[in-house]
Amino acid sequence: MADAKPVATPMSSGQILTLSSNDILPDSSVYRATVGSLQYLTLTRPDIAFAVNRLSQYMHQPRTLHWEAVKRVLRYLAGTANIGILFSSKSPLNLHAYSDADWAGNRDDYTSTGAYIAYLGHKPVSWSSKKQTGVARSSTEAEYRALTAVVAEVKWLHSLMTELGLKSTAVPVLYCDNIEETYMSANPVFHSRMKHLALDYHFVREQVQGKTLRVAHISSADQLADALTKPLPHARFLDLSAKIGLCRRRPS
Repeated sequence: MADAKPVATPMSSGQILTLSSNDILPDSSVYRATVGSLQYLTLTRPDIAFAVNRLSQYMHQPRTLHWEAVKRVLRYLAGTANIGILFSSKSPLNLHAYSDADWAGNRDDYTSTGAYIAYLGHKPVSWSSKKQTGVARSSTEAEYRALTAVVAEVKWLHSLMTELGLKSTAVPVLYCDNIEETYMSANPVFHSRMKHLALDYHFVREQVQGKTLRVAHISSADQLADALTKPLPHARFLDLSAKIGLCRRRPS
């Protein structure tokens, strides 16, 4: 695929992948080996995190359409081989993060994809795009589960910084684009319709009340984790990739 024609995005925004898409791939070993290799690449390339997460869900019985989607990721990588994350020694030591969820985006079982990106200063240091367990009954529920995941991650990052003798310059801020989610994290009144989320709810509220972090609302246009929850159109994907912190590597 090194000489293949590059594409601008790792996954087509108009393509819908399901467990029954097209015909079963005759030889699935190449599919599994390729997706397995791509999983390692997500450790340094958050822009392909969603695509690899979605393609990993078909490892047990990949279809020809799934294999075409894998080759599209490779075509995208062939055209962006010099893209990476450049860390600066002048970056401030403050933690902040973005969390988002694509409600019921999985067409097979209507589960949601939760995602987050955590930053140390101006550059991302941790990210995740993962299929949520269980079906969320509202977008707020899906978003709150994603928020819970990033709260746990930010707490771990803060603990790691403490062990390394690094002092954060400000209280970590978590940004989400669901206004109800923001209210729930600070409101002492727990809504009866959300009781099945009690553990997640109290875990987040404990951190907010203890002032170890802050949850803030952000517009959907500025939600950087959006690129890790669903395939996006060309313009939106390129805009978020730049904002996430990916840049052209300097020549060696």
